[in-house]
Amino acid sequence: MGGTDKLAVDVAGRPLLAWTLAALTAAPEVGRIVVVTSDERRAEIAAAPWLPPAVIEVVTGGARRQESVHAGFVALDRHDPDESGVILVHDAARPLVEAALIASVVTATARHGAAIPVVPVAETLKRIDGGLDGGIVGETVDRTALGAAQTPQGIRRDLLREAYRRFPPGDPGTFTDEAALLEACSIAVHVVPGDPGNLKVTLPLDLRRAAAALTGARASRTGIGHDSHPFGPGMPLRLGGVEIAGAPALAGHSDGDVVLHALADALLGAAALGDLGRLFPADARTPRGIASTVLVEDVRRRVEAAGWRPTSVDLTVIAARPRLGAHLESMRDAIARLLGLDPAAVNVKASTGNLDGSEGAGRSISALVVATVEAVR
Repeated sequence: MGGTDKLAVDVAGRPLLAWTLAALTAAPEVGRIVVVTSDERRAEIAAAPWLPPAVIEVVTGGARRQESVHAGFVALDRHDPDESGVILVHDAARPLVEAALIASVVTATARHGAAIPVVPVAETLKRIDGGLDGGIVGETVDRTALGAAQTPQGIRRDLLREAYRRFPPGDPGTFTDEAALLEACSIAVHVVPGDPGNLKVTLPLDLRRAAAALTGARASRTGIGHDSHPFGPGMPLRLGGVEIAGAPALAGHSDGDVVLHALADALLGAAALGDLGRLFPADARTPRGIASTVLVEDVRRRVEAAGWRPTSVDLTVIAARPRLGAHLESMRDAIARLLGLDPAAVNVKASTGNLDGSEGAGRSISALVVATVEAVR
């Protein structure tokens, strides 16, 4: 890539890595993600507003793939040491991975212990004597039983732990992928059909192809959410994921964040998944005082599991009190973090409602949200 960090290249307002993480979180089978990166980029990525909630850690890798994967494995172990769990290893440079391929690898790994996606080799293969630049054809290689490995590669946790016991990450031998490590341990690796569209960005031309696929025409849908809450006892006010000290709280079964409630309903409406009241009824099934950020995170997971991802939000808060001008940017940033969006994709406005109705009288606050989602490729 001529020295360019391909994972940081901007594609339609998001770095390539953000697209890859969004594709992974669209698969219901993916529960937790650890991003392994260089020490120089770790802090920057860990603080990125587009990082999805499924990412539990961003850790520093090693000089070789096997050392980096081990670092990610150790981080996952701290959160869930279940030996029967499936570990997926995915190239961050493959942003076009489909949820169906992820499901296929997970299913085969759970059944067989290890699995990788493979695509058939289409071109005639030649062994070149003397190198690609100026060499000569030595022989034609039979491609009948050959395949090109892709990611994600799946390994059951106990088998990967055994492989690391036999070949520690610092072993002088180099393994170009997890399948090669398991082969060295005589652990069978099952093959599932890969996806020719699961492009790995390696050259500048690959980046242009990926960008065209990611930003091409996609199905999109828009939802509208509205909610209103009266002021209640207690403090502080929570609005748009931000705590506003000195202002009274809004009444409600949850923390009363009317902005996040309207946001959740807009997302659910766009994905045709019902409404927030049905998912979290105001009774014993929903913990009293639950943070509305938790509700939005749950809604986002449901939306992505249904094959959609949020792309933009426009919202208006209607309130005569308190004055919200100084808090709008903080709300924007908080909402962007919750949805894994760039803050530029979130617009937050405030209105006094021309001092009309209960909002204008200072008895309540309401919010109107328009959210757009697009189909995950």
